[in-house]
Amino acid sequence: MSDNRDIFFTFILGGLIGAVFGILYAPKSGKETRRNIKNLGEEIVNTISELNEDVVGSNRKIFEERKEEVLEENKNKIDKVFETGKQVFVEKYSGKN
Repeated sequence: MSDNRDIFFTFILGGLIGAVFGILYAPKSGKETRRNIKNLGEEIVNTISELNEDVVGSNRKIFEERKEEVLEENKNKIDKVFETGKQVFVEKYSGKN
């Protein structure tokens, strides 16, 4: 998974670098170029924010799913221990009345 993420971010970074060079070397006025750079910066910030939200959302979902699994496993273990203790108690004290 880490390799896929590295490739993805490398691809995004390459695209952003290419876009910056395209803006800087395009035959436009300084004012227009600055406006384009500002717009590109805003797009980069928005893209990073969206990626961050996606990662956080995915992590929350994974955490919630795993939390439910762990809670269920622990509940089952507690139930087994309780039942075993109950059986031992009944076996030990049922014949001593």
